[in-house]
Amino acid sequence: MGLTSEQVDRYRTDGWLAPLDVMTPAEAALLANRLEDAEAAHPEHLHASNRNNAHLTFPFLADLANHPAIIDAVRCLVGEDLSLWSTVLFIKEPNSSAFVSWHQDAHYMALEPDNFVTAWVAVTPSTLDTGCVSVLPGTHTTRFSHSDTFADDNILTRGQQVEGVDTSNPVHLELEPGQMSLHHPWLVHGSQPNRSNHRRVGVAMQAYLGRDVRPLRGRHHVMHIAGELPAPAFHVALRPTETCSPSGVEARSAANHAFADVLYDGAVQRRSL
Repeated sequence: MGLTSEQVDRYRTDGWLAPLDVMTPAEAALLANRLEDAEAAHPEHLHASNRNNAHLTFPFLADLANHPAIIDAVRCLVGEDLSLWSTVLFIKEPNSSAFVSWHQDAHYMALEPDNFVTAWVAVTPSTLDTGCVSVLPGTHTTRFSHSDTFADDNILTRGQQVEGVDTSNPVHLELEPGQMSLHHPWLVHGSQPNRSNHRRVGVAMQAYLGRDVRPLRGRHHVMHIAGELPAPAFHVALRPTETCSPSGVEARSAANHAFADVLYDGAVQRRSL
């Protein structure tokens, strides 16, 4: 179905769209159950310090990344030829202090041009109380400086914090299970702690790249999604066909190490993988 011309125009102006329906609440509940089962069965591969690029070892997460409703929408923004740079499981436990500071994704991703977009899918209710994503509309048109905090409760790699931005009037992207938001790589966004008694689970496909995107530094591992293959400068990781196969685990490990090298470029320290 994709996006309407009005939605595309609004994305270009504001830097975000939400809510957009991806699946039914029942399908989202099934996804939540599958994730919990995977966490219980494979704790070494899914835990609080190992939630990047799980789509390379768990086919059901690769299926989500290839969901037609997501792909149809993303194609309207970046074109027919798509690859996926990474995924992140953003999980906030009940009454926890974990948060995401205000930041711009593209500041650390080492990709240009900025013809890519993040899809954030709510697996459980993502509300202001549970710590939903909040955005500052229109900030995608400006490149801001960032500082690294490495704060213990900050979910981001470096605890990166944008500087020089008025954050007093955000828009909170509240989503029901099965809905998603789309945001521009330069949009300033963040999220507050989960103050509820319920687990908040979201999956960020960060990000879907258009065919014209190129890496600026480092080794970038991507999964091909649709259309033509990405530029030869990217390493193409295969979509998994079985859970935690040796080849899948190896591919995810390689992607995570390369991912960290890109994101931590120039940092004085780094968190363990």
